[in-house]
Amino acid sequence: MCLYSGCQIAVSPDTKYFAVDWLGVEVTRATLGIIGMGNIGYKVAERARAFNMRILYHNRHQRRKEEEEAVGAHYCEKIEDLLQQADFVMLVVNLTPETHKLIGKKELGLMKPTATLINISRGGVIDQDALVEALQNKVIRAAALDVTYPEPLPRDHPLLKLSNIIITPHIGTATVQAIHMMAEEAIANMLAVLNGKPIPSEVFPK
Repeated sequence: MCLYSGCQIAVSPDTKYFAVDWLGVEVTRATLGIIGMGNIGYKVAERARAFNMRILYHNRHQRRKEEEEAVGAHYCEKIEDLLQQADFVMLVVNLTPETHKLIGKKELGLMKPTATLINISRGGVIDQDALVEALQNKVIRAAALDVTYPEPLPRDHPLLKLSNIIITPHIGTATVQAIHMMAEEAIANMLAVLNGKPIPSEVFPK
């Protein structure tokens, strides 16, 4: 949370000097655990490799050997194995009955006390009450959430009072270019349906 706290110090009217021991956590050569290695999870792995990160992943199905080798990813059949080893745990799964509260008190307790939990999927994938407790008691170091439940959180929610968390308003795809691409893809799908052609981005293929 060095970035968040550092920003607050930089803009605070009370700041007289910058501390020389203000240190963050190195990403390079750290272990990234990706839970959900679909298209988005795999794109994350491609980018993480540029930082020489050790990449672990847990998924319903193991990726092909050549796909794993292309990003240097190692498959963890059990989610517990990933949680115990990762310095950063990233959630990139769909919200389903199986993934609802996938990360709860037990899972948070398996993580390193120096680990950071990152959620870019859906808020319901995490038990937020358990996360509040874990952050308050330093069970894990920090969390970064682009999603919560509900959105936005009530203004008195305990997550908003913690200093070891960053919360953004579900803006993972909020760029002009990304929105244009999403609109173009939606139009292409509609035109395919109207013309009786295969749907390019069919969610549940026949």
